Amino acid sequence: MMNSMIIGKYVPGDSFIHRLDPRTKLITMFIYVFIVFLANNGWTYGLLTFFTCILLFLSRIRLSFFVKGLKPILWVIVFTFLLHVLLTKEGHVVFQWFGMEVYDQGIQQGAFISLRFLLLIVVTTLLTLTTTPIEVTDGMESLLSPLKKWNIPVHELALMMSISLRFIPTLMEETEKIMKAQAARGVDFSGGPLSERMRAMTALLVPLFISAFKRAEELAVAMEVRGYRGGKDRTKWRELTWKRADTVFMLLLTLLAIALWLLRS
Repeated sequence: MMNSMIIGKYVPGDSFIHRLDPRTKLITMFIYVFIVFLANNGWTYGLLTFFTCILLFLSRIRLSFFVKGLKPILWVIVFTFLLHVLLTKEGHVVFQWFGMEVYDQGIQQGAFISLRFLLLIVVTTLLTLTTTPIEVTDGMESLLSPLKKWNIPVHELALMMSISLRFIPTLMEETEKIMKAQAARGVDFSGGPLSERMRAMTALLVPLFISAFKRAEELAVAMEVRGYRGGKDRTKWRELTWKRADTVFMLLLTLLAIALWLLRS
């Protein structure tokens, strides 16, 4: 299941979203994280969902591929929904079950929060699916470039964030390999009491951390051998270019934010 995770992966393509400037996609993601909290009723959540569906359509990424890749984290969304349904005691009682009362406000709030969480995951995942790690690094460095006035290592910060995103699927694949290897040795990760499962997790986490540190060391050695010296006097093969499509897209995002503000209840 972990091998199907798509967070951090890049899918080559030539769609409208792929061709956008990485700075546009990064700004969109950051703004989206804020404006998603403006939604508080059916109209605003419907508008956000419609906008997100348009982004998926413009990316030309198969919906089945997207759904399959998000399956490993769907249980978090379901858990969030059930938590609000069971703990919210506002509104009218919809039904009772074994002495437990479920309220209509709990169902509504759980649905809205779960949808908000899902939309955030979709948009952030869409960024990595349509943007190469190099483009993410260049985009972040360009956006954070004003911080260079205070001698902040902008290039190194952008590179670290880009590498972190890139290594998410790698660590997931490594986790699955270690789990299969330990299961072949008789380690049970799903059965038994909680104390035994915690000890079983130790057999997973220790080799995973060792593998992660080993990969980090190999990457550092490879960068040093190739003469990497950070952002000092560094040139770029591909220069970022802000196009008309980026301006139009940012205008649409601004209109979305205004519409969400006006439609708030």
